[in-house]
Amino acid sequence: MPEFLVLGLPVHISDHYLGCVQEKINKGEGTHIVTINSEMAMQAQTNLELAAVICKSELVIPDGSGVVLFLRSQGIKVNRCPGIELSEAVVKLSSELGLKVFLIGGAAGVAQTVATIWEQKFSGLAIAGTWDGFFNSEQEQLLCQELETKQPQVILVGLGVPRQEFWIRDHRYLCPNAVWIGVGGSFDIWSGLKTRAPRWLRDNNLEWVYRLYKEPWRARRMLALPHFVLATIAQVIGKFLGRDHAKDSI
Repeated sequence: MPEFLVLGLPVHISDHYLGCVQEKINKGEGTHIVTINSEMAMQAQTNLELAAVICKSELVIPDGSGVVLFLRSQGIKVNRCPGIELSEAVVKLSSELGLKVFLIGGAAGVAQTVATIWEQKFSGLAIAGTWDGFFNSEQEQLLCQELETKQPQVILVGLGVPRQEFWIRDHRYLCPNAVWIGVGGSFDIWSGLKTRAPRWLRDNNLEWVYRLYKEPWRARRMLALPHFVLATIAQVIGKFLGRDHAKDSI
């Protein structure tokens, strides 16, 4: 699958990401799916451990509008693929293929609420287990034992960035053939605790505006967006000057 570097981080280019996931499932290939946005990309510029995880992931999806707009500015034809939508589509696919799904994340009871909603929504869905995202070392050991015993084929981990990426990296050996997806705060939305932006905002790459309106405390985190824009402009200028220098040296 073709990929394009955004601030040194790979983004895989496809017009059918769900199909890519299904291909991994059909082949039994263990897969870590990262849904990247501007904030994560900027975190990775200073958090080299996070950057390494992203670079080693089998599938990096353009979740954020900033990433998509940058790719389009470089002539790359790609649409935004919101991680929350792809993840739910994978769950639906799992119900059709008879795959076991495991949910990790959210406050106490949230993942179980999501499981109940999905079991009613997707006929035949097999939820192998649920855990909230606040566990101590002893509880984590029990969680690992359950994963190793039940061997779910799809595992959604909502522990926030970068904790979920590190947790997947450190524990995917427990279910080496599974599809692991970091889903951030999606469990809160799936459970009904929070709502997504209206469709017209999402379709115009303005979902971040709604998030800021609903959660003003995100203002500092949202500064990653202008920083991302400046960094990507610098990347483009650097490439252009590099090409110019190469021409001059011929």
